[in-house]
Amino acid sequence: MSLCIYVDGKFHTKREDATVCVYDHGLLYGDGIFEGIRVYNGRVFKLDEHLTRLYESAKSIMLTIPLNASEMRSAVVETVKRTGLKEAYIRLVVTRGVGDLGLDPRKCSKPTVIIICDQIALYAKEKYEKGLRVVTCSTRRNRPDSLNSEIKSLNYLNNILAKIETFRVGAEEGIMLNDSGYVSEATADNIFVVKHGRLTTPPAFMGLLEGITRNTVIDIARGMGYKVLEMPLSINDVYAADECFLTGTGAELIPVIESDGRQIGDGKPGPNFLRMLERYREITRTEGVSVYS
Repeated sequence: MSLCIYVDGKFHTKREDATVCVYDHGLLYGDGIFEGIRVYNGRVFKLDEHLTRLYESAKSIMLTIPLNASEMRSAVVETVKRTGLKEAYIRLVVTRGVGDLGLDPRKCSKPTVIIICDQIALYAKEKYEKGLRVVTCSTRRNRPDSLNSEIKSLNYLNNILAKIETFRVGAEEGIMLNDSGYVSEATADNIFVVKHGRLTTPPAFMGLLEGITRNTVIDIARGMGYKVLEMPLSINDVYAADECFLTGTGAELIPVIESDGRQIGDGKPGPNFLRMLERYREITRTEGVSVYS
């Protein structure tokens, strides 16, 4: 078995059997929240941190999740266990639930809970070895006072438009700026630059999602003796960086070697990135909630 999908208490092993109603407001309006979580070596990595963010997102949009955190934790572990996978990706989704064709969330009587456990590969292996070429997107990141990016909601149209823009110019990823012109994040990942041995990443108030992998890398870097700053970055800071890399649950850590046609550093994954990647891979093999013990 290599796939399991939980939908409101029932487990399915085929995609076509895992269905939701077309009147679900997650489908009709993007009204819901989600988390992407990794399984390494039979362990769910940073599960509690992901669940904390899920319930914080739910609180922000006034969505009452029908399972408490302990029950959700057990449901996630059981879904993974039923796949038999030691290396996997989990997509945990909670929608407002089934309502009518209007916006009113009060018409949705019960939220829908979905847990998908499958495999994922966002980039080819060679991209981790050689690096990505990125561009700056004209699509700006949502303003926090419009749709706060700290809420990991099902509404990803802003990111998708930037992703489309990226692909249309032949790049592999795009950097999104906020409404003031500062670097926010990539279309699906957080961004770091290394300059003179110092690691810098934009702070959360610049309109980005404060990623679990981002925070893990900050902890790793500080534990290795690096000075880490969370401060605003201009796109010129990216151009002038000695190294640049992206982080995310799906992408993990991946290097950037070129931005808007400008070579970053020597055009290869840098030594500081490689040290942090090695450490990240070490801890993901040994930390996390054990599924099969």
